[in-house]
Amino acid sequence: MASESTYVRKGFGLKAEVQDTLTADYDGKLVDLLLAREYTLTAGDVTIRLAKEFGFCYGVERAVEYAYQTRLKFPDKKIYLAGEIIHNPHVNAKLKEMGIVFLKPSDKGFDYTGVEPADVVILPAFGVTIHDFETLRAIGCVMVDTTCGSVLNVWKRVDAYAKDGFTSLIHGKYYHEETRATASQVEKYEGGTYIVVRNMAEAEDVMAYIAGTFPGGREAFLAKYAHAAAPGFDPDLHLKRIGVANQTTMLARESLAIGEAVGQAMERVHGAEYRAQNFRTFDTICSATQDRQDAVNALLTEPLDVMLVIGGYNSSNTISLAALCAEKVRTYHVEDANCIDPEQGTIRYRDLATGKEVSESAWLPMAGPLRVGLTAGASTPNNKIGEAVTRVLQTRGVDPASVA
Repeated sequence: MASESTYVRKGFGLKAEVQDTLTADYDGKLVDLLLAREYTLTAGDVTIRLAKEFGFCYGVERAVEYAYQTRLKFPDKKIYLAGEIIHNPHVNAKLKEMGIVFLKPSDKGFDYTGVEPADVVILPAFGVTIHDFETLRAIGCVMVDTTCGSVLNVWKRVDAYAKDGFTSLIHGKYYHEETRATASQVEKYEGGTYIVVRNMAEAEDVMAYIAGTFPGGREAFLAKYAHAAAPGFDPDLHLKRIGVANQTTMLARESLAIGEAVGQAMERVHGAEYRAQNFRTFDTICSATQDRQDAVNALLTEPLDVMLVIGGYNSSNTISLAALCAEKVRTYHVEDANCIDPEQGTIRYRDLATGKEVSESAWLPMAGPLRVGLTAGASTPNNKIGEAVTRVLQTRGVDPASVA
């Protein structure tokens, strides 16, 4: 571990000093009004219904606050950030305005070429890989670690798996910062290994290999998953003992289903006793992610005409919320309130099937009663939620100022 003077995980005791700035930058009056009115706002014939858990979670609030504290603590130092603090364009833009320099990815980790011992580097809420951490420790700069506690809990699981000779099967996106950092935890142990599966379909490939039915055998499997597995991964060796973990922001029910299905596959091939000794799984979805998904499911039991989900297009937890909503109601995942153009009556949103931004006109009916459901990913600040409400009302010709 880096020395106490160069490694900071608990902030600088400047919460009170930065609170007014944080409030000015991220709080939203319309969201406060929604909360005061039991998550419901009615203006004219438009009703907005807000999910009861939404927006900034504790881990995100902490990460953003620590970034602000760092700037206040070191007004004259060069401050870097390893990637994005969270996946929200508005928040990251604010940090850039504060003079924080975003480090760019390299072939392995981030590019620390310009970082000097006198500088400060903020580690994002997703965490960084062991390679990144060791690189920064060798430089000797101050590290401000904002890694979310829920992510650290997953790391502990993966660490224990690797220590005991289990391969970590991680439900996540192999390219995501959090998953890369989580997977790297196996590097602490000789022979530690992992494989990342994006969804149940990819988990079924793993199960097929365990059963000896994967088309093309070993070479085909390695060709398909080389990008998502540890160097030296050998399915003949490394799928005999498996521990399941996940990226904390994935769809909870899918993570649980993958864990159960892989365990059953091992039992079918090797028997119940073998499974008991050679398979482990834990629910490592973070509570904030779970709470937001539960709140959306509750909201979806109501009659809604349309659902608006606000959050970064690269925000995994926001994508999961949008996927849940799309199963029940017409859903639009917008990155920011600016995606809604009241004058043109258009909306830009992330298409769930392609992952690309598309535009749609006349997305809201312009007459008759309208019920709009609303939620936001864990990295979306309240002011951006409020701005989206404003633009929805304006699209229907309702003056937001008329909302008392």
